[in-house]
Amino acid sequence: MSPKLTLGYSTLAMRVGNIIFPLEREDWDCLVLIQNPTAIAWRGEGLASLIMREDVSLEELSTMGVAKSRNRAIWQAKGEYLVFSDDDIEFNVQGLETAIEYLDNHPELSLLLGQAKDPTGTLRKRYPKKPEKLTRMNSAKAATYEMIIRVEAIRQLGVFFDEEFGAGSKNYLGDEYIFIVDLLKAGGQGSFVPITIATHPKESSGSRWGTPEDRKARANVFSRVFGPLAPLIRLGFGVRRLRELGSINNLWIFVVGK
Repeated sequence: MSPKLTLGYSTLAMRVGNIIFPLEREDWDCLVLIQNPTAIAWRGEGLASLIMREDVSLEELSTMGVAKSRNRAIWQAKGEYLVFSDDDIEFNVQGLETAIEYLDNHPELSLLLGQAKDPTGTLRKRYPKKPEKLTRMNSAKAATYEMIIRVEAIRQLGVFFDEEFGAGSKNYLGDEYIFIVDLLKAGGQGSFVPITIATHPKESSGSRWGTPEDRKARANVFSRVFGPLAPLIRLGFGVRRLRELGSINNLWIFVVGK
């Protein structure tokens, strides 16, 4: 019998031991994608219990980039649903069960976006209070570990992460947002549902501001999503985030995508 849910972990070779897995259960499995382009040794004694678990599959990748490993997870997932994870995520099992039930009751959805807390128990951002249909105007703050996909629907739609974006690439953010927008363009549906499914540290690549690289990466995300309309969207976004941008000059640089 195929598992109901695959938990797809993306990690680096030296961080495999950081992963906190849920207790083993028959209807879930875990897939660990290990980015190891330099072929460093990582199979130490401390990983013996991990390797012995029947519900855990390990695959070593010779490439870098979280989007590449996420795409591999989409192809390799055995579960009806797939939730994405990094090595610093701890999942809320009850929340995942509730999210799966919601997806079972809403077969039109290809993606459910949940919510996450930080280690203090505080929600990581301001989330809507009730379910909300995803659009390209309300999905920019999506995080990968908040996303649960219906695997076969995503495969049939031909939607995958843009490997030019995300951690490990030059444009080190925005891969989740682009994935959602591409899903919607392909005819899929997604919804935010206020179900807490994970705990994640406060800092993330999506919260970074202040450097020219940060501005350029964000500008490129808007170009990818909005095309010719990107400067107008960047202007509205930049005015609201002027404090983070630091100056009017930086706002202008951001708007023109430099």
